[in-house]
Amino acid sequence: MREFARDLRVADFIRDELASIIHFGMRDPRVGMVSVNEVTVSKDLSYADIYVSSIDTDSQAKRDELIKVLNKAAGFFRSELAKRHSMRTTPQPRFHYDEMVESGPRLEKLIAAAVREDEARHLDADSSGEGSDG
Repeated sequence: MREFARDLRVADFIRDELASIIHFGMRDPRVGMVSVNEVTVSKDLSYADIYVSSIDTDSQAKRDELIKVLNKAAGFFRSELAKRHSMRTTPQPRFHYDEMVESGPRLEKLIAAAVREDEARHLDADSSGEGSDG
C-alpha cells in the first residue's frame, strides 16, 4: 500500500514539474502549448510514461513531431527533474500523445446521438401502440 502511494506521489510531482519545465524551460518553437494530462510511473521508478496533448497539433504528423521532439529532450527533462527533488533516482521520461483528449468529445457526440435515436424509437413505438388501441 505504501509503495502504491509513493508511485502516485512521484507521478503527481513529475506531472506538475514537467508542465512547468515545458511551459517555461522549452525553447523549441515546435513545442507550443502542451498539456501534461497524465503520468504513470513504473513500480521500480525507472520510467515515467507522460501523456500530453496540445491545441497546436491539428494533424497526426504534428502530433508525431511533438512526441519526437519531447522524447529527444528526455535527457533535459530528466536532469531538470533531478534538480527539483531529493530522490535517489529520477525516472526516465517517455512521452506519448494522449488521444483520449480528442476522442472524448467525439465519444460524447456519438453517445448523445445514440440516446436521441433510442428516444425517437421509443416515441415511435409508443405513438404507434396508442393509435391501434383507440
